[in-house]
Amino acid sequence: MSSSSTPVIGVLALQGDVREHLIALAEADALARPVRRPEELAEVDAIVIPGGESTTMSKLALLFGVMEPLRARVAAGMPVYGTCAGMIMLADKILDGRDDQETVGGIDMVVRRNAFGRQNESFEQGVAFTGLEEGGDVHGVFIRAPWVESVGADVEVLASLRAGTPDEHIVAVRQGNLLATSFHPELTGDHRVHAYFVDMVRAAGSHNR
Repeated sequence: MSSSSTPVIGVLALQGDVREHLIALAEADALARPVRRPEELAEVDAIVIPGGESTTMSKLALLFGVMEPLRARVAAGMPVYGTCAGMIMLADKILDGRDDQETVGGIDMVVRRNAFGRQNESFEQGVAFTGLEEGGDVHGVFIRAPWVESVGADVEVLASLRAGTPDEHIVAVRQGNLLATSFHPELTGDHRVHAYFVDMVRAAGSHNR
């Protein structure tokens, strides 16, 4: 894939808000398609892991045979963007997860599941997002959202938030070609974070599908 071409970006379509991501990626000038099986994963330049329920998503990824191919593609440098449950899936370590819960991994971070509270404690708040030069804060939608407890030296913190707690908590990170947010930009009509990811994919080029 050349830097001027239209990247093909999949959305892991096992569970969660798949349609909204497909629309947001299309609005950000990518060719978006759902991915459920290894052969579909092999045809994309990058992938989004959507919000949903992380334990269910983990089980389905194993059932559909895409967990190991995803790990292999991540290790080979494929760009991945995870939102909410997708952030949990990209974490090397989870707090408050199930004992049998597996992740794709790749980002050197510790993530706490449901850190901002349960479904009825969902909220929306402006988020100052490093790397977005225009448009001001991103409108963050937090639904049973995780936060990042800690990161390794190679992880860039893109956004932090103080929401009902005395401390700031990390809600957006990047490590190399991997991007993760606690919140759901696909639900807002503001596609700047998706455009940021599409630019990451273009910069990365094609990765041996």
